[in-house]
Amino acid sequence: MNFDYLEYPYSSKRTCVFSKNGVVATSEPLAAQAGIDILRKGGNAIDAAIATAATLTVVEPTSNGIGSDNFAIIWYNGKLYGMNSSGYSPKNLSIKELHKRGINEIKPHSWEAVTVPGTPSGWNLIWKNFGKLDFKKLFEPAIKYANEGYPVSAIVSYYWKRANKIYKQKLKGEIFKYWFETFGEKAPNPGEIIRLPYHAETLKKISESNAKDFYNGNLTEKIIQFSKKYNGYFDYSDFENFKSELIEPVSINYMGYDIWELPPNVQGIITLMALNILKNTTYNNEYELFHNSIEALKLAFIDGKEYITDISKMEVKIEEMLSENYAKTRSKLISNYALEPTPGKIPSSNTVYLATADKWGNMVSFIQSNYMGFGSGIVVPKTGIALQNRGHSFSLNKNHVNYLEPLKKPYHTIIPGFITKNNNPIGPFGVMGGYMQPQGHLQVILNMIDKNLNPQAALDAPRWQWLEKKTILIEKDFPSHIAEKLERMGHEIKVSLSSGPFGRGQIIIKEKDVYVAGTEKRADGYIAVY
Repeated sequence: MNFDYLEYPYSSKRTCVFSKNGVVATSEPLAAQAGIDILRKGGNAIDAAIATAATLTVVEPTSNGIGSDNFAIIWYNGKLYGMNSSGYSPKNLSIKELHKRGINEIKPHSWEAVTVPGTPSGWNLIWKNFGKLDFKKLFEPAIKYANEGYPVSAIVSYYWKRANKIYKQKLKGEIFKYWFETFGEKAPNPGEIIRLPYHAETLKKISESNAKDFYNGNLTEKIIQFSKKYNGYFDYSDFENFKSELIEPVSINYMGYDIWELPPNVQGIITLMALNILKNTTYNNEYELFHNSIEALKLAFIDGKEYITDISKMEVKIEEMLSENYAKTRSKLISNYALEPTPGKIPSSNTVYLATADKWGNMVSFIQSNYMGFGSGIVVPKTGIALQNRGHSFSLNKNHVNYLEPLKKPYHTIIPGFITKNNNPIGPFGVMGGYMQPQGHLQVILNMIDKNLNPQAALDAPRWQWLEKKTILIEKDFPSHIAEKLERMGHEIKVSLSSGPFGRGQIIIKEKDVYVAGTEKRADGYIAVY
């Protein structure tokens, strides 16, 4: 890629950061520094990713935690690997059991939304296969911050206060008191020192047992006892039998670059399908590119919501969804006027994304999430384990592909991305944010490849988000002349005064022997190098 590193056409004070020996880019400065500290101690990009991810559970608990899921795409010793560590529904959670309890919906803050956490297992799997340093050493920064305290960053404070307000209004019942016991009755202000001693003790147990204590040990017992006391669904075997997986990423070629995502149960193939459709369209100016991108994304999203679920339950093949012929067929639906598809309304959620690279050429694209902010609001007492609410995306409609079944993985929104060219790595990228993620991936790819924007500018560029039907949400600094033209083409444009709905991204690319990184202006984004 041939970028102009002096061109920053969008509203940001950031510039690209260059490094020869290693780089960590993520949404929170302390976490990025934790990762770079591991690189300085001789660790590789995988070690740095684990250290950064573990630290993010402490310093950004508003988006991820010990009780969440994670995924990764890893370039290691000249080969690309994928990792899926997403949890399934408990074996005791079934439609029959819900009917017995008189439950007819999966509320976001409920036991019904809780799936088995995959995060600790994911950390251990990639360390066991690719790590360099001792597993325990990778958790030292996170444990130190949790024990000694850390100053809360501005964006984390904002989301902490928002969650605290919502939880005080909506979370009723004794089970939710442990969230306030763990995260405080009052949310911290920016710069306020916060200690999370329960997190420290749990992370210590995970680090000393290679995560076994979480899935077959004392921590497991605490989770199961808590579940039984408050009428949850967990069985010990749900944890004992859980395993994260190394998997093959999937890709399509776009303009000479191979764009890589993970296969279902995640939604990454939506980005690939949209790019495949776009290849069959033409544009003469910027607004036509925006229009075609939006229309291609709509078509891809409809199919994604229709077919993506636990890969063992999918009724169509991934190859069929990513076929050139299918993309050509779908592209014929795009005209110069907006389509009106009919999926359900798209909700929002919180996630953390990080990218790492080391002096040996290894790179990691890593993502971790509770799903909605702090997750279910259900926290295992005195452990710091906030249980995710990923199961909220299950359907209770027996004709839906994402129908709730025991031990089934739900449709998952979090997706890491990676770019290669001619079997050589370009680098990791990602944009977190629920159903914004494939849309963010699409826009970042187009910004870098079609518009030739450098990584920082590609992230700074104003974003759009398709909500439903013909409705497009745009950032307040989105070019007004483009927005007006899109409206004349049938799009219903809404302007968001908040940057929250548009995700937060990181990019690292390799230019010859140097790494070039960009980070998110919409968060406390930070790039650490050495």
